[in-house]
Amino acid sequence: MKTSMALLSILLFAAFAAAADVDGTWTGKIDMNGMEVSVVWTFKAEGAVLTGGVSQEGSPVMPLKDGKIEGKDLTFVLVVDMQGEQLSINYKGILVSPTEMKLTGEVMGQSFEYVVKKKA
Repeated sequence: MKTSMALLSILLFAAFAAAADVDGTWTGKIDMNGMEVSVVWTFKAEGAVLTGGVSQEGSPVMPLKDGKIEGKDLTFVLVVDMQGEQLSINYKGILVSPTEMKLTGEVMGQSFEYVVKKKA
């Protein structure tokens, strides 16, 4: 019984530690119609709540909404103003390693993927 409780404690700590690895600045490039756009994400995990935002090449930071993190998986929504219309981009992400994250965005039935790397 003590062994199984110790193992459970280790697994729970490992899941929490993985969530903490998200904290910080992550950079990557998105292919937008053949043009690469640099993005800078900042993330902070507090328990299961994920906060942060993104900026791209000189634009102001856009905050993420409804951010959640569970182990190495995260989800959030980014609301973008497109010519006066609010457009929601639903994101899913997974920590591939402590320094690499794969993000998948879905908007208007279309999805896209890219990788971001943690800034040292």
